[in-house]
Amino acid sequence: MITVRASSLSTLFSCPARWEAQNVLGMRLPRSGAAQLGTAVHAGTAAYDASHLAGDMITADDAAGALVDAIHTPEEDVAWDTDLGPAKAEGIALALHAKYCREIAPRQEYVGVEVTCDRLEITDLGLALTGTTDRVRRSDDGLGVADLKTGKTAVGADGTVKIAGHGLQLGIYELLASAALGQPITAPAQIIGLQTGMTDKAQRVAIGEVSGARDALVGDKNFPGMLEYAAKLLHGGLFFGNPRDYLCSPKYCPAYEGCRHRA
Repeated sequence: MITVRASSLSTLFSCPARWEAQNVLGMRLPRSGAAQLGTAVHAGTAAYDASHLAGDMITADDAAGALVDAIHTPEEDVAWDTDLGPAKAEGIALALHAKYCREIAPRQEYVGVEVTCDRLEITDLGLALTGTTDRVRRSDDGLGVADLKTGKTAVGADGTVKIAGHGLQLGIYELLASAALGQPITAPAQIIGLQTGMTDKAQRVAIGEVSGARDALVGDKNFPGMLEYAAKLLHGGLFFGNPRDYLCSPKYCPAYEGCRHRA
């Protein structure tokens, strides 16, 4: 039985060699400033939503303390960029946090915040999945997962959330959330986009929906699912490199310098 963090599976499919370096060999790089900005937004919004779920109803400003701590006292090393230092990251993160609390949170009915599944065993594939789902919400269609995504292209100028490429991860979160809560996940998944622009106009927040997120993940009797392919890669030790991966660079891959696949 091989244990896999749910959030790492997208890396396994984009570049198995990078996945092995990070998850088997334990190779690490400092986090980027953009990644830490995203971590800070997650921390602040989670503090806000968790308090409201518990009935404490703290303000957005109160919850922002967790965000500021994540920027200035990170748990991991951060390689801040020349155009994105801690001060600028804090300003962007606070603006997005406030917009989320004002424009997104009141529209949601959360039943779980940072819902953790300690272990979901898929015995026929020899895989055990672990991970945390950002949010589980209740809607007219039942329970559904919601995943916060920050980035420079998270939300278009027309208010459309970038949902392409997130189906695999959302499908895994649906499996984990269902196992953790002991309830079926039947509503479409959500991507809550938070655009990390430098100006107020470019700091957009919006929600996009993804239906059938589990379909490609689990497959059916005619077509194998992505989890079956993952099992074959992992059990076979098929950690080949992908030099065309957009993260194939020394900034993002700890095995880049010694990689034999960059022909």
